[in-house]
Amino acid sequence: MPGGRDGLNAMTSGTGIFFDGLTSARHEAVVALGASALQIAGGDGRLLAEWPYDAIEALAAPGQVLRLRRRGNPTLERLDIRDSRLAAAIDARAVRVDRSGGLQHRQRLGVIGWTLAATASLLLVAWFGVPAIADRLAPLVPGGIERKLGDAIDLQVRGLLDRDKKGAAFECGRAATEQPGRAALDRLVQRLEAAAELRLPLRVSIVRRPEANAIALPGAQIYVFRGLVEKADTADEVAGVIAHEIGHIAHRDGTKSVIEAGGLSLLFGMLLGDFVGGGAVVVAARTALKSSYSREVERAADAYGVNLMNRAGGDARALGTMLTKIGGATEPGMTVLADHPDTRARVTAIDAMAAQRPAPPLLDARGWTALKRICAG
Repeated sequence: MPGGRDGLNAMTSGTGIFFDGLTSARHEAVVALGASALQIAGGDGRLLAEWPYDAIEALAAPGQVLRLRRRGNPTLERLDIRDSRLAAAIDARAVRVDRSGGLQHRQRLGVIGWTLAATASLLLVAWFGVPAIADRLAPLVPGGIERKLGDAIDLQVRGLLDRDKKGAAFECGRAATEQPGRAALDRLVQRLEAAAELRLPLRVSIVRRPEANAIALPGAQIYVFRGLVEKADTADEVAGVIAHEIGHIAHRDGTKSVIEAGGLSLLFGMLLGDFVGGGAVVVAARTALKSSYSREVERAADAYGVNLMNRAGGDARALGTMLTKIGGATEPGMTVLADHPDTRARVTAIDAMAAQRPAPPLLDARGWTALKRICAG
């Protein structure tokens, strides 16, 4: 992390006023900055709430108060922070909190630049068509817009994947017996994310689907299916597939494919900042689930995943092992058989790029056991 933010993150705890949203009572609270979430405890040490940083957003408040809530929480609980140093430390970690206005200013400039670039690109559609310009447009999409696009697609994808309408329970790791598995997954993802240095924070979930598969969506969202964890024999095999999906995120492959599938309707939605009010995002979501990447795109993601595993200190050959087990498929539309020459060629290339040094597992035996049981609740 850049030096300026390290100083802010040194502030790891402080005090605040917590409102539980159920009563009008004010609770004097101790606020601690954990690795991935803000923890709010009462004076007796009892944990009152825990908010992941990517779910925290700011509310309107007097100038000396940072007022926060958990996005989408129906109980309307909130937290007031008056300590300027603690507020700055939270600001540094929570992507939706921006007291300085610098992020908003940069995003405005990015949106202006994107609008000009997209408008010019739309004028070229008649000559080149959306498929030809998707590769050119995707790298120009600002991170904030890509995240918003990803959220809209994610809403549709979750509905398509969760056929039994389990709701929140569709995601593994929420039940008490599954939380050690969620913690193990977080440790695994943090190792990869630290080495990847992406522009958006990763959101990785394991969901209750029997297929041995994983998908990456725009906005740095990755879904790993339960069947893939069940098929894996080591944590590095799961990590190798996640690293491959991170390659698609880094290369903006998902954004390119949904722009191509959504066509002009999606492009105009991106210009207007509205992705939900039309059928283009539904088409884009179905594309994310069903379409295949080309062999060249898959091999590029393989290469990225191998290099990422090497940098993270894992066994990069585990990706090839997993590809062989699942028949070469890492995206829903890929139906390559395990003995297909292309799968064998991919595994050979992966083994050639993998570091030859012995690599300790990315998770110890206890962590791997917990991860295997992340969907056992």
